[in-house]
Amino acid sequence: MGPKEIDWNKLTAIIAKHKKEKWGLIPLLQEIQELIGYIPPEAIEPVAEALNIYPSEVQGVVTFYSGFSLHPKGKAVVKVCRGTACHVKGSRSILKLMKKELDLEEGETSPDYQFTLETVACLGACFLAPTMMVNRDYFGKLSPTKVTTVLGQYSKDKGEQ
Repeated sequence: MGPKEIDWNKLTAIIAKHKKEKWGLIPLLQEIQELIGYIPPEAIEPVAEALNIYPSEVQGVVTFYSGFSLHPKGKAVVKVCRGTACHVKGSRSILKLMKKELDLEEGETSPDYQFTLETVACLGACFLAPTMMVNRDYFGKLSPTKVTTVLGQYSKDKGEQ
């Protein structure tokens, strides 16, 4: 299963809905990301045109905010916390284990688009350190066994999520 197919009709409708909105860029990009899972580079020019701004301005916002991506991500986006509390409680070994289990480095997506591995400065759940998120779900007080179990829940071998 590759990246989600781009539905240009829906994408065009989202862009049209925000046309000429002075402050519509971020909400527009959020809608596109929600629909497709990333911001297709070929959508940057139509977005700029609709909002009457330069493509470089759209590109700048997409690349500045970590919530936006110009590349397809996995079905399960795994974010490992590297904050102080998580670091002290062993997040480095948790990350090392995840890299091994997923056969990915930070920022990479598996060829089957099942997983994307990322690190973040803080997930804001320090009391659960070490912590990770998979999509919108938090997992804390991680151990190697718990990491393996959580990743197994999101593996394509375990059925559709």
